[in-house]
Amino acid sequence: MGKLSDIGTIKEILSRYGFSFSKSLGQNFLVNPSVCPKMAELGGAKKGVGVIEIGPGIGVLTYELALRADKVVSIELDKRLLPVLDDTLAEFDNVKIINADVLKTDLRRLIEEEFPGMDVVVCANLPYYITSPVIMKLLEERLPIKSITVMVQKEAAQRLCAPLGTREAGAVTAAVNYYANAELLFSVSPGSFMPPPKVSSAVIRLDIRETPQISVDNEKMLFRVIKAAFAQRRKTLLNTLSNSLGIGKEQISRALDASGVSTAARAEQLTAEEFARIANELNKTQN
Repeated sequence: MGKLSDIGTIKEILSRYGFSFSKSLGQNFLVNPSVCPKMAELGGAKKGVGVIEIGPGIGVLTYELALRADKVVSIELDKRLLPVLDDTLAEFDNVKIINADVLKTDLRRLIEEEFPGMDVVVCANLPYYITSPVIMKLLEERLPIKSITVMVQKEAAQRLCAPLGTREAGAVTAAVNYYANAELLFSVSPGSFMPPPKVSSAVIRLDIRETPQISVDNEKMLFRVIKAAFAQRRKTLLNTLSNSLGIGKEQISRALDASGVSTAARAEQLTAEEFARIANELNKTQN
């Protein structure tokens, strides 16, 4: 098989199978030959490691992962790509393609069945429209994985990796920070894809924490507080928590005071520890 990141090779393959890009599935295939090897290396693909890939496309990243890792399982929603992948990855016996929706897939069972005795990482060029749902599924299910290395829209990458307590941080930042340490690895220009997207991309890695960064009495309450705090981020915590949680301002005010947080503070100013203290105070009154 010719170089899968070569535009001519890609066009020939797609023409052979009568494939056309689907906007609804957010399909943009990598054509920059330097990106996928770098992603595979930084994503932890190596001997003794199993890799879960999401949305392999025609297999450009899959190829590089398969060269390095013991086994690669790629989850592809578009069944039109299955014969293409059979062709482009024919030389590998350590790749398995699963035609499924990752958001509906039992990933814990998949890991148990496909990667016994292996360290497991996730490495993927994610369609932008499912970035947050996929990342949160991978984190919230507490899967036995070491890291998640994904290419996402650059704006999303900056938000996911922003330090808490800064203006760039959002609800997803706080949620990701609870489960993992996020690092922005490198940027990728629109010209690295076919067809080129209208925005720049970036590769990030989330290294999963063995235990969450902070201790809370009730995780669900923590995430309710985080989501509520950023729901109306221009408003003070007193107002947005009261409005979004449906709890009276007096009760919110007492919880903030007990947590050492000003009622005039805004979500973007809070640290992970402060979110945890607020959640713990509110949890006491909700039981």
